[in-house]
Amino acid sequence: MQAPNVEPSAPAAGPLAGLKVLELGQLIAGPFAAKTLADFGADVVKIETPGAGDPLRKWRLLKDGTSVWWQVQSRNKRSVALDLKDPAAQDIVRRLATDADVLIENFRPGAMEGWGLGPEPLLTLNPRLIILRISGYGQTGPYRDKPGFGVVAEAMSGLRHLTAEPGRVPVRVGVSIGDTLAALHGVIGILLALQERHTSGQGQVIDVALYESVFNCMESLLPEYSAFGAVREPAGSALPGIAPSNAYRCSDGGYALIAGNGDSIFKRLMATIGRDDLGRDPALADNAGRVARVAEIDAAIGAWAAQRTVDEVLASLDAAAVPAGRIYTVADIAKDPHYQARGMIDHVHMDDGTELAVPGITPKLSRTPGGHRRNAPTIGQDTDAVLREIGLTPAQIQALKDQGIVAGA
Repeated sequence: MQAPNVEPSAPAAGPLAGLKVLELGQLIAGPFAAKTLADFGADVVKIETPGAGDPLRKWRLLKDGTSVWWQVQSRNKRSVALDLKDPAAQDIVRRLATDADVLIENFRPGAMEGWGLGPEPLLTLNPRLIILRISGYGQTGPYRDKPGFGVVAEAMSGLRHLTAEPGRVPVRVGVSIGDTLAALHGVIGILLALQERHTSGQGQVIDVALYESVFNCMESLLPEYSAFGAVREPAGSALPGIAPSNAYRCSDGGYALIAGNGDSIFKRLMATIGRDDLGRDPALADNAGRVARVAEIDAAIGAWAAQRTVDEVLASLDAAAVPAGRIYTVADIAKDPHYQARGMIDHVHMDDGTELAVPGITPKLSRTPGGHRRNAPTIGQDTDAVLREIGLTPAQIQALKDQGIVAGA
């Protein structure tokens, strides 16, 4: 499934224009980090295995044999097909790394060293190189060599324990949140290292562990245990220790999410549901008092919501400036006017003439925004062009192809 290389409306550059990134990862975490940089103008050269390519190409629902997810994860990138197990391909990676600003990899620790592509030789070749390494448990520690996927990281970080109804089996978040959080921490690390390089002129290694990235988002989990011995337990749709904040079933069978946990917001919420007695109760004037009586408050809100449809509940709460919303499906997202107005529903024009809706670019920069400059490549689509950029002649490239070391589109 090959699409046109450039979207007609794509901006000419971004804040990372001129940044050269070499991506050696696959699937989710490393490629998501590279995709984020590419969205904002970085020139990302993605290394893939000849023939098969990144396994993500075959994940979930396929269109013309390729995952539609691929059009999100690999937009704005160039693809070079190399067999990293071959010494000649490893030499090509070294030549590419010599001229790169950033290298991203998310193989198991030790894999890059086994190919002669560890940080020491690469930083010797290019002292300014910034190397992002994403793995399940990090490059050090007793779990270093264990295989680690995002779902395992989510469990180890404490997140999986909390994502459940009390007394029921914990469930996973419906997306690969561990990988994505690790990717975003990796992007932060790259930007920090780029800033520091302005002063020192030196590159460095960024070690991102999946479990640590999720753990970093676990809020008060550890200090509460340290101070009080409190082990936070699953609470379903509620937010323990913050009240009221929950999902309430409405008369049409849907749910409204209502967050009335601000002091003044709580008073407006109680007035809206006809419970001024609770809104004026001095014992409920702050969060601590409301947490102590959360069951009573939830029951009052639940009784009110149960007599109204989701639309009626949300209309009343919008009028009272109480934060509330419905639980969206992707069908709701696709037609929502706010998503449309914010440019969060983008469209890729495929080579068969059809359009594919994909998430837009975030965050929003006022002067140098990101953009969709190039559709996701086919396997090895840019092999010849990239190898010519590092000085290989057409004859040399063809010889490598004949040996199966590289592959073109």
